[in-house]
Amino acid sequence: MADENNQTPGAAEQSSPPTGAAETVQATAEPRRERGGRGGRGGGRDGGRGGRGRRDDRRGGPGRDDDGGEELIEKLVHINRVSKTVKGGKRFGFAALVVVGDGKGRAGFGHGKAREVPEAISKATAAAKKAMVRVPLREGRTLHHDGMGHFGAGRVYVRSAPQGTGIIAGGPMRAVFESLGVADVVTKSVGTSNPYNMIRATFEALGDQTSPKSVAQRRGKKIADLMARREGLSGAEAEAQAEAVTE
Repeated sequence: MADENNQTPGAAEQSSPPTGAAETVQATAEPRRERGGRGGRGGGRDGGRGGRGRRDDRRGGPGRDDDGGEELIEKLVHINRVSKTVKGGKRFGFAALVVVGDGKGRAGFGHGKAREVPEAISKATAAAKKAMVRVPLREGRTLHHDGMGHFGAGRVYVRSAPQGTGIIAGGPMRAVFESLGVADVVTKSVGTSNPYNMIRATFEALGDQTSPKSVAQRRGKKIADLMARREGLSGAEAEAQAEAVTE
């Protein structure tokens, strides 16, 4: 019994650490909490990187384009896949042809090359937006006069049409007139069916379009005089049509 009584105080001493040891453990735990705080700041740094990513997204802007947020009509005309044989096998690439327009008399085309289709389309779209040209339209629906354009072996003919005719065109030419905003036109393609040459020939024909307003300014005459002479209208009718000409 005496031995057990003698061992009990020793066991109690081992189970309860001295006051100095407890202070040492508490002091060691506090820096650990500080390190945990730094870890939290580290999470904040990760969040900061996420914030920078969001700022980049805001700078690009969702749905924003080079024309100040204007909605454009994009038409994918053609995608060509090419391959190059290298030592390890074949390396594929893609070329895209895109037509872009605002549906109000402005249109352009561009082509881009990349290893992936979406990247090629985005490059072609960016090039088309930079190369947009304005074409004068009669009553906002058709061309002012007939025209012809050629590029390489491609030759196209475009003609104005009365209301209700629709777009009589096929392939790449239809994409051009739909993006341009033309509702009535008759076209004919003679020669090559290469979409690149057809698009270039079509834009050459559209580049030759002139409006009565520009012709009257160049010749120093009134629009009504030109309209009366071209269509054989009376003075009042020519004046009415001249007032309706906006470009």
